[in-house]
This record gives sequence, structure tokens and C-alpha cells, in this order.
Amino acid sequence: MAEIVNMPRLSDTMEEGTVAKWLKKVGDKIEEGDILAEIETDKATMEFESFHEGTLLHIGIAEGDGAPVDSLLAIIGEEGEDISALLDGGSEKSDSAENPDEKSDTAQVEVDTQGSSSTESSGEIPEGVEVVKMPRLSDTMEEGTVATWLKKVGDDVEEGDILAEIETDKATMEFESFYSGKLLYIGIKEGESAPVDDVLAVIGPEGTDIDAVLNTKPSAGKQTESQPQDSGKSDSGSENQEKSESPAPAKRQDGERIFVSPLARKMAEEKGIDLNAVNGSGDNGRIVKRDIENFTPAADKTEAAPAAAAMQAPASKPVILPVGEEGSEESKNSQMRKVIAKRLSESKFTAPHYYLTIEVDMANAAKSRVYINDLPDTKVSFNDLVVKACALALQKHPQVNTSWNGDTTRFNKHIHVGVAVAVEDGLVVPVLKFADQMSLTQIGSAVKDLAGRARIKKLTPAEMEGSTFTVSNLGMFGILEFTSIINQPNSAILSVGAIVEKPVVKNGEIVVGKTMKLTLACDHRTVDGATGAQFLQTLRAYIENPVTMLA
Repeated sequence: MAEIVNMPRLSDTMEEGTVAKWLKKVGDKIEEGDILAEIETDKATMEFESFHEGTLLHIGIAEGDGAPVDSLLAIIGEEGEDISALLDGGSEKSDSAENPDEKSDTAQVEVDTQGSSSTESSGEIPEGVEVVKMPRLSDTMEEGTVATWLKKVGDDVEEGDILAEIETDKATMEFESFYSGKLLYIGIKEGESAPVDDVLAVIGPEGTDIDAVLNTKPSAGKQTESQPQDSGKSDSGSENQEKSESPAPAKRQDGERIFVSPLARKMAEEKGIDLNAVNGSGDNGRIVKRDIENFTPAADKTEAAPAAAAMQAPASKPVILPVGEEGSEESKNSQMRKVIAKRLSESKFTAPHYYLTIEVDMANAAKSRVYINDLPDTKVSFNDLVVKACALALQKHPQVNTSWNGDTTRFNKHIHVGVAVAVEDGLVVPVLKFADQMSLTQIGSAVKDLAGRARIKKLTPAEMEGSTFTVSNLGMFGILEFTSIINQPNSAILSVGAIVEKPVVKNGEIVVGKTMKLTLACDHRTVDGATGAQFLQTLRAYIENPVTMLA
């Protein structure tokens, strides 16, 4: 559905904006967060980003033209969408929308009621004192929440300083001051919300009577000065006065305009940096704060010339940046991938996961595996040892071999261990039924058979159902440690990392050891932390002493 983008109020006093430059054209694809245009306010030129995705279907205000706040700026929707009704109804919508002047009057009434006295002062706000209001930072914003104050009452504020971080209905954005002075008053505390145009702060000279400022109702003459009398740029004397006070757009030596953020401009002035020498990293070469911070001036030409002549060094070559064509393609998700996504999402978002990690000494396990594999017709992997150890540990800790059923917890008397196997389309979990009753060689043969048939899609549904616990092993890929999402309705899943050689301390001496990390993900609804920890202690005892699993 098409979205109407209106001219936003990008500063607390903005009544009209001028489109300095469109960075997108009709027909372009728009992503949320893309910069649509650069808009000149009564204070500065600011980037305006899109809070919608789709295709730019219509531009309502051409480059160089100005329009009041809430005027139709653009329409974003689906390619080919009919927007004639929106265009025909645009003027009606503008007429029926809240009148900016009325809103300003309403906001002023709110200002008048915030003082310690209910009486109104008929005087004017003292010169040099500025009442900062909650700005409209997006086209649909009706109220804002102060997420963080970056200044406190009594702090010195310079033009361009960030006053606060404000949460809109779209995002959290930095709000910078357009005035210099002392922060005298904060009207909206951190975490509190208020409508657009409510008093956000007061900035002015130290010693100002705040109660008088908050109770002051500006005279009609002052209101006329701060609001344009009609939309024509050249007919408003006060508007021309304001624009003459704002900094003129910077231009490069060849006459081309320099696009620079207000904060970057101020920093450049303070540091004495020539904007002509700065390369902008923002959209369309816009100079932003980081460009000024990272700017390194070139060596003085008068000093460099003799050295260059003496050394006869070749002229520096311009940096050639890579160019190319962006591309992407979409692949239809297989049914398996859809099912995996659905089940893992349900598990992650419904089961409160927590994770416990231990490091296991694998020296004895490595020696035992060598002895076992020396037997005729026997082949056992480290994963088989882990599966067997899990099955035996589940016997001693039945709370881990459970399933959450809402009003009840099901304690499984049988032990069926699922073994995660990666296949081309995703992941499957064949199940070893009654794994606690299987020998190591039986586990090795069964896993090899099930994994082989899983990769060629020859497993039956019955062979992938009924697990009460799951093991996932990425050690063969060199992964040292990871966490897994619980394979519901299981209460836990074990993540097995790679075996690594590393220095360890044994009997007070540093020696080369072999260790492996195991991470247990538990459903906190059924398995408490202490229970999970005790399970891992038992598991470690079995793995570090494989002979105990043969008894």
C-alpha cells in the first residue's frame, strides 16, 4: 500500500522546508533508512531518510522549491500502483490535517500551563532565551520519547551539540541544538514521552527567570515574525532575515556546492579546516562528522616544493576506488528449509534458553579410542563416545530427559538420542532409539547408516521422530565452541566443539593436553541451572574415563 511522505519538521521552529537536493528519483527502489533528500530548514540543511520501503512513485516538491511542514513531499509504494486517489485527495488531506498554526497555538497553551503559576505573562520571552520544543523528526511522528539526555541543566551548550536522543515512531535519532547558551530547564525527563511541540528544554543566559519564560505568551508580533505569512519565499520579510543569518552553502573552488552536515561544518570552522580539502563519505559525497575527525591535512606546499624538487619524486597518483555492479538473486525456499525455520523460531521464542559450557580433558578418550579401533571390525568416533556418555548421563539425571507440556512436564522413561546431520537443504535429526542400551560399536554403526541415508534423503519419518535429547557436533569443521537451539520437544541439546591441543596444568606442571568444549542449552522451564550443571559433571566423568561406559 502506498505511503504518503510529508514535509517533516526537522527543527523545533521549522514551519517551512526547501528541498535542496533529491537523492532519489521517481522509479527508484527505496529501502528503509535510505536518504531521500536534503532539506533546508530555517536552521540548516539536513538529510531526510525514508522510513518506508518500496518504489518512489511521486515527488511533490521539486528541487529548490519550498513548502510548509506536512505538505506532500513524496509517495512511496509498489511499482505500478495507482496513486491518483492520493494525489486527488492530497489537497483535501492537507486541508483536513491539523493546521500547523493551530498546533503551534495548542503547544503554546501547553507551555503556558507548565509554569509554577497558572497566570500568564503578557510580556515577551527575553532576548537570548530560546524555548526548544519536541521536534517532528519523521513525517508521521506525533509524539517523541526522550531516550537519553546528553546534557544536564547548567551545562554549556554550543550550536551543533547533541542535546538528547529521541525515540520517534520509527527510530531513535540524535537531536542537536541550534542555539548556544546554558541549558536552563529540561521539560521532558528521560523515558518520558510528549507530543510534538511540547517544551523540551530552555536555553539562554545564566540567571534567567525560568518560571517567567514558561508563563510567557508571545505577542502577536513575535508570532508573526517566527511564522511565514504565505508560502512564497520572497514575500516573507522575516523569512529572508532568518535565511540571511544562516550559513550560506559552501562551494568548492570550481563553484560546485559542498554538501556538509551542520555539525561537520562547525567542527571544520573550529579546527580551521578548509572544506575544499575534505572528501565526504556520506551519501553523494556529503561531509559528515567522521570526515572532519579523520581529516589529515596535506603537507604545506611551500615546504614540500623544495623537498620534492630535490628528491625528484613523482607526483602522487589519485586513489582509484573499486567500481562494480551490485547484484543479488532470490532463491525459493524448500519445504525443508521452511519447516526448519518455523520449528527453530518456535523453539527460540517460546523456550527460555540458557547455556552452560565445560571443557573436557580428552587425553584418556583419545587413547581409549585407539585401543577400541584396534579391535577387529570396530570403528568408533569421538562423537559416538559423546552420544553414549549422554545416554548414560540421562539415566542419572531424568530431569534433563523431559518435555514441557504447559500444565505438565513429561518425564520420558526411555532415552532416544537425536544426532544432528547437515544435508544439502538444511538439517535433519535421525534418532537412535534406546541409545542407553546400545554399545559403542552399535552406536557407531547406527550413526553411520542414518547419516548416510539422511544425505541422500532415504530416511523415513519414523527414523527422525521421538528424540528426548539431541547432540550437535561441529567439531569436525574446526568450530571450538557454539550454542544450539533446542530441538523441541526436548528440554536440552548438547553442542560439541573441536578437540584441540593446548597447554594445560597437570600435577602443578604445564604440559600439552587435548581438550574439547561442550555447551549444554537448556529449557529453563524444565531444567534448572543446578540440574544442568550436575548433568555436565556426570557427562564429563564418562567422557574423561571411557572405561566406565563399558561396564
